[in-house]
Amino acid sequence: MPMPPTIFISAGEASGEHYGALLVDRLRQRLAEAGQSAQFFGMGGPRMIAAGLESVVRSEDMAVMGITEVIRHLPRIYREFRKLKQAVRDRRPTVAVLIDFPDIHFRLAEELHYLGVPVIFFVSPQLWAWKKHRIKLVQRYVSKMLVIFPFEEPFYREHDVEAEFVGHPLAELPQPSISRAQFALENRLDPVKTWIGLLPGSRSKEIRDNLAEILTAARQLAANHPELGLEFVLPLADTLNPVQREYARGLVEKHGQGLTVRLVEDARAALFHARASVVASGTATLEAALIGNPFVVVYRVSPITYAIAKRVVTVPHVAMVNLIAGKRAVPELIQDDFTAANIVQQLEPLLSDGRARQSMMQELAAIRGLLQNAGQTGQGSGAIDRVAEITLELVGLAPPATGPSQIDSFGLASPVASAEEPLRT
Repeated sequence: MPMPPTIFISAGEASGEHYGALLVDRLRQRLAEAGQSAQFFGMGGPRMIAAGLESVVRSEDMAVMGITEVIRHLPRIYREFRKLKQAVRDRRPTVAVLIDFPDIHFRLAEELHYLGVPVIFFVSPQLWAWKKHRIKLVQRYVSKMLVIFPFEEPFYREHDVEAEFVGHPLAELPQPSISRAQFALENRLDPVKTWIGLLPGSRSKEIRDNLAEILTAARQLAANHPELGLEFVLPLADTLNPVQREYARGLVEKHGQGLTVRLVEDARAALFHARASVVASGTATLEAALIGNPFVVVYRVSPITYAIAKRVVTVPHVAMVNLIAGKRAVPELIQDDFTAANIVQQLEPLLSDGRARQSMMQELAAIRGLLQNAGQTGQGSGAIDRVAEITLELVGLAPPATGPSQIDSFGLASPVASAEEPLRT
């Protein structure tokens, strides 16, 4: 009786680890339906382990951000990476799925390639925006690139990389089910008043750099529209520790005087029930677009970082939603343009049921349709289903998918020729 296949899956950051857990679960389900099984091992966190992954290296031991942090933890990172390499040498998996985390995964893809292991790379690094020279690593070591933004497939195909747009996993989430009345009750809000979402970012540095200006804009907006009785909802990421949360509360007390500002836990619910929002460039911009909440994007980095970025970044937009749309679907207030007065100017037209609000909501609906990749073929209907299907094809446990690439029907092309990295949004 043949041995069950061995599938290597690796994710090193929170979002990738979440996708990895969904993938392991979906693969096990699909295999069980066919009366088959597989062994899963690699790098993952608690969710992937709970889904059935044998973790050789914990993803939380590798996910270090910032130059000084990386240098300080370099011996540990190198030690854990060697463990991963040795594991794939010893076990020779049937197929490998590497999720985002390019600095580690490109090195790992090289090792897997030389061992003759097919490599699937899910969630592309932003090579279309920066470090474009890394495309050579993809060409050499990656069997198939599975991308979550529609313009990425033609970019890779233009560079002779087998790629497929599978849709974005966030686009598969249902709308929040909590009612407005219940959300108001849980967060001490008035359900009949107008709520504005304030999303300064999920990291403490983003909160430090963005929140004060956003709160100043909130005060001006409330003063301009007393008839609305504005209340503000400020989601805090669950990754913030108690000290960082207390710092955010202090900023609210200092810069949000006279306002009703509620710190909440559920960002998606806040976006779902808010009339409009101010959103720092990041994943929350995609969440706002997918939920259909009109918003303004803000983004600020240090002057030195911005000066360097201007020299190497040539993408026409910072917000990912605008890159997907291929135009300025939502306002971007970047660096010196990120002022309270500009936020108010851009946000006010979105509060009433006028042309500006309706136009933006139509744009967001179009973006949502592109990210859902609704016409894709195969047994599943979403990104994780398609990744699982392709993985099983390479294992030899599923028939190959048929039909043309769905990207052609969108008529999209890569928005950039070469660039350096903007924020992932």
